[in-house]
Amino acid sequence: MSTGEVACTYASLILHDDNIPITAEKISTLVKAANVDVESYWPSLFAKLAEKRDIEDLILNAGGGGAPVVAAAPAAAAGAGAAAAAAPAAEEKKKEEPQEESDDDMGFSLFD
Repeated sequence: MSTGEVACTYASLILHDDNIPITAEKISTLVKAANVDVESYWPSLFAKLAEKRDIEDLILNAGGGGAPVVAAAPAAAAGAGAAAAAAPAAEEKKKEEPQEESDDDMGFSLFD
């Protein structure tokens, strides 16, 4: 990521957090106040993205690898009893996974 992307990302998050409409002008103002030089197209790209996509949705579904952050919220909200019931189910899944075979079992190795 370039400095311009990071600066516009933070500016967009600040505007969103303060419930201020995300526009190219406001992103540019925040970036200039932070003394960061960005290429002129970055603020408008981020403003267009904010028009088309919900920033909350982008924040909650950021990443893509692993389990989403929102998956932990229902389990925490369900209470300790539900969390305790879910723990044995997770342990059972771990026990059912087959162990990987070693290279010795296959009759060859990487360095043959």
